[in-house]
Amino acid sequence: MARWDAILSLPVQNPPTLEISSLDLVWSKVEGWHDKLDRVALIPFARVDDFVRGESNNKECPTRFHVEARRRRSPSTPFKQKVDGILEYILYWCSFGPDDHRKGGIVRPSRTTYVPKKKNAGRPNTKRGCTCHFIVKRLIAEPSVALIIYNDDKHVDKKGFPCHGPQDKKAAGTRAMFAPYISEELRLRVLSLLYVGVSVETIMQRHNESVERQGGPSNRDDLLTHRYVRRQERAIRRSTYELDADDAVSISMWAESHQNQVFFYEDFSDSDPFTLGIQTEWQLQQLIRFGNQGLLASDSRFGTNKLQYPIHSLLVFNSDKKAIPVAWIIAPRFSSLDAHRWMRALYNRVHTKDPTWKLAGFIVDDPLYDILAIRDVFQCTVMISFWRIRHLWHKNLVKCLKSDMQIKISRRLGWIVDNICRLQGNMSLFEEFMQEFIDESKFMDYFKSTWHPRIGAWINALQTLPLASQESCAAMELYHNQLKIRLLNEKEIGVYQRADWLVDKLGTKVHSYFWLDEYSGKDDFARYWKNEWMSGLTSWRKALKIPDSDVSIEDGCAKVTDQDDRDKAFVVWNTGSMLSICDCSWAQDGNLCEHILKVLSICRKRGSVLPSVTLFQHHQALNNMLHCPPFDSLIRDHAVSLAVSVQKQLNTLLDKESVQTVTNPMEERIGIDIPLESFRVVSGNRGQDLVIKKHVTNDVLSLDCGEDRHDSNEALGCASAMHDIADQGEDGVITRNGERSESAGVDSLSADMDVDRPSTCDPVLHPVDDTVPSHTLQENKEWGLATTENEISASESGAFSND
Repeated sequence: MARWDAILSLPVQNPPTLEISSLDLVWSKVEGWHDKLDRVALIPFARVDDFVRGESNNKECPTRFHVEARRRRSPSTPFKQKVDGILEYILYWCSFGPDDHRKGGIVRPSRTTYVPKKKNAGRPNTKRGCTCHFIVKRLIAEPSVALIIYNDDKHVDKKGFPCHGPQDKKAAGTRAMFAPYISEELRLRVLSLLYVGVSVETIMQRHNESVERQGGPSNRDDLLTHRYVRRQERAIRRSTYELDADDAVSISMWAESHQNQVFFYEDFSDSDPFTLGIQTEWQLQQLIRFGNQGLLASDSRFGTNKLQYPIHSLLVFNSDKKAIPVAWIIAPRFSSLDAHRWMRALYNRVHTKDPTWKLAGFIVDDPLYDILAIRDVFQCTVMISFWRIRHLWHKNLVKCLKSDMQIKISRRLGWIVDNICRLQGNMSLFEEFMQEFIDESKFMDYFKSTWHPRIGAWINALQTLPLASQESCAAMELYHNQLKIRLLNEKEIGVYQRADWLVDKLGTKVHSYFWLDEYSGKDDFARYWKNEWMSGLTSWRKALKIPDSDVSIEDGCAKVTDQDDRDKAFVVWNTGSMLSICDCSWAQDGNLCEHILKVLSICRKRGSVLPSVTLFQHHQALNNMLHCPPFDSLIRDHAVSLAVSVQKQLNTLLDKESVQTVTNPMEERIGIDIPLESFRVVSGNRGQDLVIKKHVTNDVLSLDCGEDRHDSNEALGCASAMHDIADQGEDGVITRNGERSESAGVDSLSADMDVDRPSTCDPVLHPVDDTVPSHTLQENKEWGLATTENEISASESGAFSND
């Protein structure tokens, strides 16, 4: 019992890395059998596979571990609750052992039936008597924890000599120098290329060329064989999506055989609808990598007209601000009431890998989304995206109206939406719009039947939730078009009514295309590109590459020179509007093109239009936090005490310097410059007024804007302050003169472009930015102090109140 008391008292270690190796864990010695000490550690049982992968990817001795023995107790089997009872026992052994097929090697008696083959197919040559192994036990007392016993962690044979890897001199020139199998990345690359139609010969040719360029094989992946690729191609060709004639049974069989790709599954029942959540290991890695302190976006209504089961996609944005699908949810209908369960399952899966993972914001594209569920599960700001409604309006304007009427109606709709987002309009604006353009019956019939019942929900969402930037909208729009081209390209349209076809294609071909989008060597297969390979930059990124000299604005319209054909120009009408119209092919399909974004950027530079709604809401949130602090707020009190503490430290430092040395003119100037303004913050906790001296630069916000202004002139009255906020660089750094800091870099994004704020920037409550201690930002995060625009905006949307 003393042994198990010592084991169960150990901490459960969960390093925030995708893979866990023995070097990442703290090992303990406990009493074992035969008076030996066992080297043990506890990790979550869900991360055993991560530990196996981490140990396999050992740089000093790459290998692979296989299951040598397994004993599992059925969950339905009755058992007695014992402290040392075991639910599951797994013995993992290095694939270069335990048998030794070398000359004079020892083979276990149970393996004497082995007959050496004439040709070395890889397997016989890999058994070299390696003794490295570890044991995993799942205890009855703690079913969620895995006990790892790792006594033999050296890759040596029974004589104690290295038997494989770089340290084994006899393995030089053989495959025993490397791991016995190819890496997961190369396996995914081969499968993805095969799924999109690249031939076996082409894959091997490109691979052999890359090995020759580097001067020969240097790892196991360089020894890829034609035989392996041919086997994978044959398996793909012989596979079928229809596992059973009954669609529901087929889906159930697929989910059972692909448990590592399913994070949530609920079959049809009397009370709950069918719901299937798909996420591959690669998608999980992308969610952890780009979702941590980043944005997660929702494309909730793909295929509602063609597919029997619409697709709900969850997206993250990579370093190029392109959308990557990290999960697909398939259900007969998208219901906000059913979202909480799969959200919790997804969140738990991510936190099992990385306990420190946290979202900065969640973008929804439907006003009926369960906002409370998102805040409850992800504990982040919720934003609304306008891209879908803009796309559908624009598409039907082009379809139903002539060009002159398209311009008038789109200008009016853009003006209405802009006023609603700035809290200067309501439902009456749409009522007046429908009365004014009642003669355009074709478009008005569509608008009344489709959008009039939803306008109330959209108005409420646009006025209560922060608006996602056009940068995010452009990325979501590109993803939506990519998914449409890559999924809905079947000749037999009858398959669209089967869920097993949809699940199979998402997990194979569609997943392969998005994986290849992130593959750096994609250009080597350019000759095989089809429409499905469509990728490239988003419209927002393309707009950054258009020089200002290529844009001319006259008489309410703009001309943008084509970057490919200099003799061609595109015309943009309604310059500066949220619903501008362009005559390029991408915009005619209802999409947001780079020409519209570039013209909008130039209009904001010149000051001919108001700053974006995103900046307006950001400025409004800052004003609300400064002028209307929440009652009895722990966050506010911590910010106040922090500001006072820093101010006292600065005054003390200046006083010491003035005593020790004679004050020179420069020191006098600094001492006078620190306390420039002061404002009063009422503390609800302490029942007293705390007056804080704080240096507030005009670059951050203007305190001249009144607290209680609600008239239509508020936007114009705060325009200068919003322009100052727009002067932030890509890194969110502002200098005292309003100029962008040098640290932003040469490639920093233009401030006039509508972007989501970075997830790391300095808190706005520091009295003097230059002298704040380096640990202050970490303290703010620990106390929950807002450090980003998304977190600041959460005060508007109620994220801090967790309602």
